[in-house]
Amino acid sequence: MSYDGVGLGSAMRSAALLTAGALAVHLLAGCGSGDDGNKPLAGQDIAPAARHEIADGGTLRWAVDAMPQTLNTFQVDADAGTAWIARAVLPAMFRMDERGRPQLDENYLESARVVETEPKQVVVYRLNQQAVWSDGRVISAEDFAAQWRALSGKDSAYWTARNAGYDRIQKVERGASSLEVRVTFARPYADWRSLFSPLYPKDVMGAANSFNDGARTMLKVTAGPFTVRKVDTKNKDVVLARNPRWWGRPAKLSEIVLHEVPRDKRVVALADGSVDVADIDPADVPRITSAAARAGSPFPGASSGRTAATALRVWALEHGTEDKDTDRELRVLKEENKELTARLRQQQALGDIQVRKSLEPAYTQLALNGEGGPLADERVRHAVAHALNRKEIAELVLKPLGLPATPVGSHLALAGQSVYADGSDALGGQDTAQALALLADAGWVPGPVKEKKNEKKEEKKNEKKEEKKESKTAGAQGHGAQSSSDSGGDSDDGTYIVGVHGRTENGDNADSDNNNDNADSDDTKASAEARRDGDRDGRDGRDGRDDQDGTERPAQSDRRYTDGRFGPGGAPGAYAPKGTAAPAAGTASGPLAKNGKPLTLRFVLPSGPGSDTLSKVADRITAMLKKIGITTEINKVSDESYFWDHIASGQYDLALYSWPASAFPATDARPIYAKPVPAADGSLNVQQNYTRVGTDQIDQLFDQAVATLDEDEQRGLLRRADARIWAAAGSIPLYQRPQLTAVRKDLANIGAFGFKTPVYEDMGFLKKSVKR
Repeated sequence: MSYDGVGLGSAMRSAALLTAGALAVHLLAGCGSGDDGNKPLAGQDIAPAARHEIADGGTLRWAVDAMPQTLNTFQVDADAGTAWIARAVLPAMFRMDERGRPQLDENYLESARVVETEPKQVVVYRLNQQAVWSDGRVISAEDFAAQWRALSGKDSAYWTARNAGYDRIQKVERGASSLEVRVTFARPYADWRSLFSPLYPKDVMGAANSFNDGARTMLKVTAGPFTVRKVDTKNKDVVLARNPRWWGRPAKLSEIVLHEVPRDKRVVALADGSVDVADIDPADVPRITSAAARAGSPFPGASSGRTAATALRVWALEHGTEDKDTDRELRVLKEENKELTARLRQQQALGDIQVRKSLEPAYTQLALNGEGGPLADERVRHAVAHALNRKEIAELVLKPLGLPATPVGSHLALAGQSVYADGSDALGGQDTAQALALLADAGWVPGPVKEKKNEKKEEKKNEKKEEKKESKTAGAQGHGAQSSSDSGGDSDDGTYIVGVHGRTENGDNADSDNNNDNADSDDTKASAEARRDGDRDGRDGRDGRDDQDGTERPAQSDRRYTDGRFGPGGAPGAYAPKGTAAPAAGTASGPLAKNGKPLTLRFVLPSGPGSDTLSKVADRITAMLKKIGITTEINKVSDESYFWDHIASGQYDLALYSWPASAFPATDARPIYAKPVPAADGSLNVQQNYTRVGTDQIDQLFDQAVATLDEDEQRGLLRRADARIWAAAGSIPLYQRPQLTAVRKDLANIGAFGFKTPVYEDMGFLKKSVKR
């Protein structure tokens, strides 16, 4: 996860929330056929070039958010840097294509397929006979077996962060030859392609000490186009060198240096040449793209006037009468001129940089905490969703960047992936009248608000005066919940929750969904089913409407909110206090309240560099909610405390953060939407479901999807699960995050990669003879 501005790459650290950068985990995809018309909204932007056009050698300096805390991707504090390094130096059985689908990597495999399904699922991997570790040893079944034992969850000595899939394996053994690996599963596992990517050598996985400590600071044995030459914590560098034992196409670059650079310092680093490539925030784009057009002037437009004013000031000092402040003024001017000169040189240097743009394989969502407070009521969550114009929000973020501004229609996939289908009809779009009706039905109506006990006496004396100056609505005064928003710093697009935790699995659920439709049923049917059952499903989450024995308590007057309408005899305002007028069509007449308590939601946001986009989105959402009488209290907190102290702990009502797409949603998305359950110590085990909204039906659909080997059936089950997630209204997907990478113009095959796994051996500097 990542919060916009704290993104899937930047801040993901141990948990999953990312902040300013972008952590890479697995990308979403299905492997099957199907939706040929389902294309990614934006393709790669990497300045492609043929290998013969790229010079041999050179050092590429790449800005990263932070030095990796570990080089072991299966540990809890693995982050974006960990994943980046693993892709460059370790085997991966499958890599992602431009549509986020797993494709066999021929550098390591000749084939991989399911050879048996009864009585057990058996997968046979046939290895590339040239594939060797950097110490010369052949990659073999011993490495696969060591990784399975380490990650199976059976040995507590291994400090693993995830074991999803590995815990389903019964045994790993050599096949018919030394080039074959035979994996037998104790339980069917549809996402078997997610396993052994990356694959670590048995030297790392064979002993708990090596796994826990040995692979944290160094990887002595690797098997990719690059090796880890040095981890320099003092200078905050990780140096990757070309692997002399690499059997594939030789890497063009001699070295890749990953250098830690804060996001708000990256434009300067690009200008002074300390880095060649850096992901940047939207606020930095105009400065880079306009650099070449400034034609030697350090300041455009109004800023040019400052240069003229400075010249006039110098003339006056040189030709005017003597003044005791002349020396001081001249010193100030000298310093200003130094600053102007440095800025000019910086802008000239940025003329050699270009911004390559695409859409990240991640989306930003509005999270609604359903554990307590007003949002524990599903009707209020639905009202919030109906207040949002998602298209307007997407355009706010993406249109200025020239990127497609299409709202995300799925929690489990993004456009281009085979699982993707717009399931938002299960909840419905913007509908102010419907939102007002739902709030009235839940008892939230315009009405008097109880005064706070700690209100100052002076404020009470001035109450009548304030009434004359402000609106005539006395009930809106005194509650102190006016919406507000501070302006943020440089902007990125969101925070992700990624994290190595995303691959944990809570085991199978033997129960099956009562509505076991054919997996290939159309999306409209799935959405309609979710709308029909949404109320029932939502109530077995954290809204307190189920008895502990699992039986459902009847709603008031046996009426239910179903399919966006009210049941028999229902009408807007049916449960409002007696004598309260029905809300006017189009907008609320003022802030809403129930029993004298205002409908105010805590909107928590990060405050560090890269949070500007989130602030803008939050302001727009606040304005939309105000139209239906919901007030927000925006609380800006430090990036360091945003995840642990607020999102993970449930100390928020509304929040913005991002989830990365996964090629294996049946496995990776399940903990994100799993129904929270009480833990042995009395706490609530939410896994990665930080909205605390879940249902048994959603869990069952995920369990069925991960156990079916029929890809079409799995796709249908996942789309049904997504429709029910929409109906539960715990999270509202908003937009796909922009991917903005600033790159030297003479670099090729590098930039905004989109879904596709980077090909590190093809990256490099163009030959001087190559013209662009």
